[in-house]
Amino acid sequence: MYDVTVIGGGSGGYAAAIRAAQLGAKVVLAECAETGGTCVNRGCIPSKIWLRAADILHHVKTGREFGINASLEGIDYPAILERKNGVSAEIRMGMEALLQNNGIEVARGHAVLKSPREVDVDGRVIETKTIIIATGSSLSAPAVPGLKEAAMTTDDVLEMAKVPDSILVCGAGCIEVEMAFLLSAFGCRVAVASGDARILPKEDSDTSQRIAQALRDRGVEIIPRASLESVELSGARAVCRLSGPKERTVTVEKVLVSGRTPATSGLGLENAGVALNEARGIRVNDRLASSVEGIYAVGDATGGWMLSHAASSMAVVAAENALGAGSRYPFNRIPRCLWTQPEMAAVGLSEEEAERKGHEVETGVFPYAINGLAMVRNQVDGAVKIVSDARYGEILGVHIVGSSATEIIGEAVLAMQLEATVQELARSIRVHPTFSEAVVDAARDAKGWALYLPRS
Repeated sequence: MYDVTVIGGGSGGYAAAIRAAQLGAKVVLAECAETGGTCVNRGCIPSKIWLRAADILHHVKTGREFGINASLEGIDYPAILERKNGVSAEIRMGMEALLQNNGIEVARGHAVLKSPREVDVDGRVIETKTIIIATGSSLSAPAVPGLKEAAMTTDDVLEMAKVPDSILVCGAGCIEVEMAFLLSAFGCRVAVASGDARILPKEDSDTSQRIAQALRDRGVEIIPRASLESVELSGARAVCRLSGPKERTVTVEKVLVSGRTPATSGLGLENAGVALNEARGIRVNDRLASSVEGIYAVGDATGGWMLSHAASSMAVVAAENALGAGSRYPFNRIPRCLWTQPEMAAVGLSEEEAERKGHEVETGVFPYAINGLAMVRNQVDGAVKIVSDARYGEILGVHIVGSSATEIIGEAVLAMQLEATVQELARSIRVHPTFSEAVVDAARDAKGWALYLPRS
């Protein structure tokens, strides 16, 4: 009898298994594919290798601004792929070594729930006290006539030896926007069909506008309120018909398929009575418990947060709760990030969300254009925006567009976790010159005493 059975060896399952083992549990982890899941093999890590290559390419092209006159001989796509595969393999090896180091048994095969206390892994029945489901997500293509013949998935993008000359990106969420930046950086003509009035519709409107402008500056066409209705091949081209307020066609080489759906089918959830939510993910409460006692779920499998760091942080709480703790998971402190040019990062409520929730909102904004380090590096696009409660000074959300945003957002998460007020953040000290100074300057602006902004 095992104390904990973890299904899935990606970011969430790996972390859950290790945390449970640290607490003295007898743990078995079931995985039917590669250790590391989507993040290590087909998501976070591979995409950041490609985006790092794009960043280096950008620096080579703009080196003259700093007196560096370098010529570009070409792009070695096989070398990018070799590095991507090497880094992923190294991380997988490290994960497998740590699982072994923590005394975690790994059962290779497809796991199916037979009951709330039994898991079948390719014919082997495992008896267990608790179960943590961390099966992640899988690619999902919309049912659009003709799409299959012209489709290029995100998996394909990360394995490409040749960049398509043009592509239509359907949707304007985080994955789609990041892919648009990546492809355009390597010379692909990109059009983004957003079903909403703006890209990144769940983010603060200022963030959306800044990232949209960055895309347009790189030649990306953004088509608002447009949905893909059909694709018709014409030779080597795909003629895409878009519906919306104005119907139109876009002719491209490829159409990006980037949607993801929780990987919950074929798990035998019905055998245990586990309930699903509208997204077809496992319904969990704030303790990450499912509708069945003793069964927990984390990460993409819950359908709510398609983010590796959300999965791994949820895994810690789920593992502890599976072994008797009663911790609540802080969904409001999950940061969202994009490794675009410039980067984007956010945590908490947007200004619009805060107002809808009835807060008397106070905002502070500090542009990168007058941040010392941003000026030094010529990375002046972007700003830090802080959304706070005017009465109590509670930090409700922080939104950053700019260089190193994905690193700086960590201090906003910590400030919210420690319940720091915007007044306290405004009196904090940062090294000069750094991008993080902009966070303090934005907090000062929220309280009306920004030192480096003109009086309004």
